[in-house]
Amino acid sequence: MKFKSLLLALAFVPAALVAAERNDVPSCYAQTKIEQFRSAPSGRMLTVVVDQTTPLTQDLQKTAWGHIKRFLQPGDKLRLYSFSAYLDGHYTRLQFAGELEKPIDPAVLGDVPMMASRKFDSCMKGQPTAFYQRFGKAFASAMGKSSSDIPRSEILFSLKSIGDDLKSAEGVNENVILLMSDMLEYSDFGSFYSNNGIREINPGVELAKVEKQNLLADFGGARVYVHGAAFVPTQIKNGYRSGKMIQNLEGFWSQYFAKSNAALNGFGNPELTSAVE
Repeated sequence: MKFKSLLLALAFVPAALVAAERNDVPSCYAQTKIEQFRSAPSGRMLTVVVDQTTPLTQDLQKTAWGHIKRFLQPGDKLRLYSFSAYLDGHYTRLQFAGELEKPIDPAVLGDVPMMASRKFDSCMKGQPTAFYQRFGKAFASAMGKSSSDIPRSEILFSLKSIGDDLKSAEGVNENVILLMSDMLEYSDFGSFYSNNGIREINPGVELAKVEKQNLLADFGGARVYVHGAAFVPTQIKNGYRSGKMIQNLEGFWSQYFAKSNAALNGFGNPELTSAVE
């Protein structure tokens, strides 16, 4: 099979089959060989999803970064996915997966060998820096490859595979998704664009098309926050967005997530002003 054909074939494989549970940040428990004293994770995971057909401004990217840092606490997991069209280098990819570990439970601290405890404390002091450096590099790379020149966005196919992938996360019972996208061109059969502008839609009619294509997902009760909705670069003509357009766009996605076992808790158009929590 030719290399390009292989990439295309992999694009349609559910992410769970190609992105097993991983941790891109070294575990302090593993490094100091005291995993038997590991504190249980919080059970929370924040999944950041970047639509690379939406080239958000630097200000909007900084806002997203602020949401991410304010949300994360010790014991939380963080994942970063990027997607756009099923093209070389732009298919759905897990760009980062990491966990901020919790300190040793004081109730068992006395059982930990002193030397190992000191090494562990030293490791934990540096873990947040390593965590954010590695995530930041992956985040900047994903955003840097965003372009409105990519012909098609495959939001629905990508979200469905990401939803399947989230089920493989170990020790997670609380999923939160920060979706960075204009939410306009959602598949090869549907788009809310018209003549380089945004068209008015009927949420129920559009959702029926999605259901007909069997493209509803299962997000396991996740809380979803959208950042960048209806974003139109300033150089694009006919980019006017009426209140009715925004209302219908939010209505469509609210219904989509409700039918995909999730709740749309925030819809930034384009800036998300509510807290991610």
